[in-house]
Amino acid sequence: MPYCVGVTGGIGSGKSRAAALFAELGAGVVDTDDISHEITAAGGSAMPEITAAFGAAAMAADGSLDRAVMRRLVFEKPEARKQLETLLHPRIRELARSRVTASSAPYVLLVVPLLLETGGYRDLIRRVLVIDCDESLQISRAMQRSNLSADAVRAIMAAQLPRQQRLAGADDVIHNDGDIARLRGQVAALHQQYLQLAAGAASGARE
Repeated sequence: MPYCVGVTGGIGSGKSRAAALFAELGAGVVDTDDISHEITAAGGSAMPEITAAFGAAAMAADGSLDRAVMRRLVFEKPEARKQLETLLHPRIRELARSRVTASSAPYVLLVVPLLLETGGYRDLIRRVLVIDCDESLQISRAMQRSNLSADAVRAIMAAQLPRQQRLAGADDVIHNDGDIARLRGQVAALHQQYLQLAAGAASGARE
């Protein structure tokens, strides 16, 4: 089993950008958001059950999940959120675990937005890395990236752990309030640390 670091952070914190920089240095990356998009794309494995549960309105014209429709539904009806999670999460967990296990990288980052909220994957991960930034920056980034209103972003943030509680659960923190050079420097430093930890864990496993 590769050495695995769980990566989390609030919406708009820059998890994907940080993970991409780690990948450039040779880390393996398994992103549960990417898996979610994969299984809810046109022809995705979760789409038949989603449309059976929520009707044709849940499907966009191209056959993929209509995310705008589902986003409104799950925030208006908590029971719909739970139903959708019941359909998606087991599939996501299974694929994430298999991809972490199959990785040949020196270590793997498992990117999970709600890692600390759900307590999932604890048997896989050895450390928790939190990508953090100021909440006002989270809102502006998420609005720009996802074409959401400020109220919609705040609603998503309200469903996530408060910032200080998330930081309290971290073994490592990247502060993503600055430019790309600052982010790259923090990633490079942690990359070296994770290489050493992974090598130590592998050495211990062989002994």
